[in-house]
Amino acid sequence: MKTRFSSLVNVKKNAMQKSESAFQKAHAVFLNATKALERSIAELQTITPPPNGQIADFLANRTLLDAQRALIAHNEEWVAFSKAEMQKAKEQLKRDTMEYEKFKYLEFEEQKALLKAAKIKEAKELDEIALMTFSNKDYKKAVS
Repeated sequence: MKTRFSSLVNVKKNAMQKSESAFQKAHAVFLNATKALERSIAELQTITPPPNGQIADFLANRTLLDAQRALIAHNEEWVAFSKAEMQKAKEQLKRDTMEYEKFKYLEFEEQKALLKAAKIKEAKELDEIALMTFSNKDYKKAVS
């Protein structure tokens, strides 16, 4: 049954679905960032300094450690940024869901009111038909 809220419900449902999709994408980015951070930390653990050798070997190892630490710092920033984006998407999804549910409720209430009005109208019509039929029987008895 169409109501004045039907088109709004469809619009709000589409907005909610877009928000849900954005949240899922943000969550996937967050998971990727977390995995990248874990991999970079694990990679740092595998780097071992040479037990002996020339100073160039030690400097190369130190440069490798510095590069890995920079990668870890970058991945930590990525995790923090993606987590913030995921929170924003979650809040937007929450707002859109609430809006959708609100208009869905209003549509339901209007449908309920329309059905009630239709039932009242039908009851009046049935009463009118019954009254006309009853009057018709009385008239036929009086004529006979």
